[in-house]
This record gives sequence, structure tokens and C-alpha cells, in this order.
Amino acid sequence: MQDTYAFIGCGNMGGALARALCKQVPPQKVLLCDPQQAEALSKELGCRVGSQREAAQCGTIFLGIKPHLMAEALQPMQALLAARKDRFILVSMAAGLPIARLHEMLGGAYPVIRIMPNTACAVGEGMTLYCAAGVKDEELAAFAASMAGAGRLDPLDESLIDAGSGITGCGGAFACLFLEALADGGVACGLPRGKAREYAAQMLLGTAKLALTSGEHTGALKDAVCSPGGSTIAGVRALEQGGFRGTAMEAVIAAYEKTKLLGKN
Repeated sequence: MQDTYAFIGCGNMGGALARALCKQVPPQKVLLCDPQQAEALSKELGCRVGSQREAAQCGTIFLGIKPHLMAEALQPMQALLAARKDRFILVSMAAGLPIARLHEMLGGAYPVIRIMPNTACAVGEGMTLYCAAGVKDEELAAFAASMAGAGRLDPLDESLIDAGSGITGCGGAFACLFLEALADGGVACGLPRGKAREYAAQMLLGTAKLALTSGEHTGALKDAVCSPGGSTIAGVRALEQGGFRGTAMEAVIAAYEKTKLLGKN
């Protein structure tokens, strides 16, 4: 059953990854296990719904479980996984939870891919960081191919995963705050709410794409918009007076420090 997939936990992140996976593999090969979310997601994607026992027999098992609930959730799976004679891979998306700790909870050093995705995976524009233990190169390649519908994937040493997730995993919320603030500013200047939101969202999308594809430093991209004595530099000055960059840096650091604490629980 190596070409089958299971999701134990189908919340926001698990659901986003299931949507991305079903762009690359037949939904009939994907099993969903979640008492609250599985039925609705199954109707949307055409996946199967099953028990944790059934999920434990699949080839690739996504663990969409909160870090503080992981040990309890995995306890019933220990005997099921230990009894298997075929090869399987576990995929953990639990923030702050190292692979070594996951092995302790599982009761065995099984092949594990640890990922840090974000909810933009649901629309094919995610940024997923990953590291692995006990996984063959060809298995990693197959996993990356199966998740191609999620967006970008990038291998990263496990010691840096938590730092990276402070940007990729948490940064979406920070970006939404900025987007909302931009829209509010537009509304304050007289724009209809719907148009202000659309303009702000497309501007962020386009600027991000420009930053990724142009090869230019973001400082240079910013300078290209700031004409001497113009409107943009006046706005940049207001952001700097409000401590915008320092606050953004502190947000990433705070998220990173909290993630490190999650792994110790």
C-alpha cells in the first residue's frame, strides 16, 4: 500500500495539504481520518474516510495533530505500526516537535519526513520546509513530486526548521495583518472596502512574485518605487517612524521562541 496516503487530522493545515495532494494523486488513494473534518473534506475532494487503524496501514501517513496532543494520539498507533512488515513513511507537520521526540512517541525509529508548510498550500502557492530521517532519496523525490501542487518545497537542516517556520508558517498571519491595514488605509481615503482589499492583495501577490523572480534585492525593489520627494517615500517614512521593520523582526523572533517551547512539552 505504498502508493496510498492518509491524513490523521484534517484541520486547516491538514486540509490544505490534502487539497494540494489531490491535485497530483487520485483522491481515491487518499484516506481522511478526523471525527470533525473528514466527512466535509471527503465530499469536497472525493477522498475516502476511514479509521485510525486503516490510516496506519497506508504508505504515507500525514500526522496533522497539534504538538501537545501528539503523544496521546499516537499511543494507539504504536502496536499497529510495529506489526507492519512493509515500508511506510510518516509525515509530521507538528510545530516545534523534533523527529527524535516523534520517534519516542511512536516507539520506533520509523522513516519520518518533518515538514513545515503553510495554508497557502491549498492554492498551490505554499512554502514548505522539510527534513527527514531514515527516508531514501527516491522516497524524498516521490514525496516532493506528490506535493508539487502545494507550491515550493525546500530541504532545510532540522536545526533551522523552527527559525524558518517563524517566517513561512507564521508569516501568513503577519501578511494578513499588513494586507488588512493597507485596505483600511484605502477605505480611510475613500475606496470601497471590496476594492481596497482586492488592490492590497494583488499588490502583495505581485510584489512577492517580483521579489522571487527578478533576483533583485528587496531594498533595490523598494528604491525603484521611491521617487525623490514622492508619495511612496513619504509612506516609507511613516512606516519607519512607526517601527515597522523592527516590529516585523520581533514578530518572527517571538514566533520562533514560542515554537521552540512547543517542542519541549
